[in-house]
Amino acid sequence: MTQAPDAHATLHALAEQRPELVGPYTAALPGARAAVLGRLWGAIAREPIDGVGHRISRDGAVTVALADGRGLTGPADAAVPFAPAPAGLAVRWDGQPYDDASALLRALALPRAERLAAELANSVANLALARAAQPAPHGGPAALTGPAPHPAFWEQLVVDGHPLHPGCRTRLPMSTAEVLAYAPEHRTTVELRLVEVPARRWLATGAGLPPVLPLHPWQHDHVLDAHPWLRPTRRVAPARPLMSLRTVAPVAHPDQHWKTAVDVQMTSAVRTVSPAALRNGPVVTAFLAELTRPLDAITVLPETAAGAALVDGEPCRSLAVLVRQAPPGDAVPLAALAAPSPATGAPLVTEAVALGYAGDPVAFLADLAGVLLPPLLWLLRHGVALEAHGQNTLVVLAGGRPRRLMYRDVGGVRISPALLHRHGVEPPPLHGDLATDDPEELRTTLLAALGVVLGEQVAVLSRAYDVAPATLWAAIAATPLPEADRAVLTGPTLPVKATTAMRLASDPLEPIWARLPNPMAR
Repeated sequence: MTQAPDAHATLHALAEQRPELVGPYTAALPGARAAVLGRLWGAIAREPIDGVGHRISRDGAVTVALADGRGLTGPADAAVPFAPAPAGLAVRWDGQPYDDASALLRALALPRAERLAAELANSVANLALARAAQPAPHGGPAALTGPAPHPAFWEQLVVDGHPLHPGCRTRLPMSTAEVLAYAPEHRTTVELRLVEVPARRWLATGAGLPPVLPLHPWQHDHVLDAHPWLRPTRRVAPARPLMSLRTVAPVAHPDQHWKTAVDVQMTSAVRTVSPAALRNGPVVTAFLAELTRPLDAITVLPETAAGAALVDGEPCRSLAVLVRQAPPGDAVPLAALAAPSPATGAPLVTEAVALGYAGDPVAFLADLAGVLLPPLLWLLRHGVALEAHGQNTLVVLAGGRPRRLMYRDVGGVRISPALLHRHGVEPPPLHGDLATDDPEELRTTLLAALGVVLGEQVAVLSRAYDVAPATLWAAIAATPLPEADRAVLTGPTLPVKATTAMRLASDPLEPIWARLPNPMAR
């Protein structure tokens, strides 16, 4: 999957299809280039990338030595995780400034750089498109003062995507028209096509689903013809795309979310539904609901049913769906708190700080950590590591105050049967890579996600209120916790997934981790 529009091709498509966006898109391009370059520069400065050697920080600049001895130099403050990319950001290589991530990668000639260069060119184009299409702040009441107008409202506020991944808006091989039609940041409604599957070729799990597959329209247009035994109907199911694009909120079923298969690479992965997810989802979410019942502080949203068409006797990951309970309207994904408020354009979290804390970001973050950390670390101690990143993790807000944690999507969870047995708990049957008794893998799964989600909140609040990051991290570290849990949280380093190193590796799916100083370390 390498064919997708870059900035020039996107501009050409807009001139033909959406001429009213040409001006805003052109204006948004420099900022999008800087944002993607900033993410790439940060990755080069911290990740264990093949062909990249030591780093030296001096006089406000970082110099990175490559294998051939030449150095790459850029501003140190732009390499800090979650730093906003300054206008005109450039990195110097071999005496030349580069303000475009793809051009820089091609100049560096790192192993497998061409693949990533194409992905980042598409990321720049789609990020500029996302920013160009945003409405101006309406200046009315704060969004958090009332219920969400529709189930996808909070999710569709997220414009820039992953805060660290330079492929934050990569969508290969979607065309510009398809991105405009299907991406959540364009606040669209999609029509899932209902396709009948022969009963003998249908697998259902959980509560069961009839052999009718809700097929994402992109999948309908690009995958359906390869399976002539599927029977398209005239029926459609309107739905609003959520943050992941392929998971949608069906209009006729406001209590549900449907995770559909889309053979499109977004950030690093092609977003299909694996056979393991079909089998794990209903069983594991029911298990976690029972395990967390004594906590009364976290709700794991149940995946009630799943279904897939069978190809050669096995569930086809491209022809599958998973049904999940939708969260309530006052549950906000943590990633959305860093997104622009539709009322003011400032980060949504500033509304919570104003409503619940009279403008005190330290008090807000202390309460958020008090809701977030105890149940997640309790679960880790009992053998369950939730991948609690900003898309999967939601907080219920009441008057701006965090009240309860919600979690969804168990695809990235890691579960230790040995630790569960030690606590007298029988684990459910586990498929795929969910099971591990490696304590380091368990800790890394949780801490890598927590480091990003908390780090983004710290960065956003620090900029919005001119508060030192150390003050905000201290509020998080002061969360009352059992000593064993505190020791896990306050170790010397935090892991962060090295997504750029992985994209440049021979096996881009094998996890690679960077280790950063832990701002909560004792």
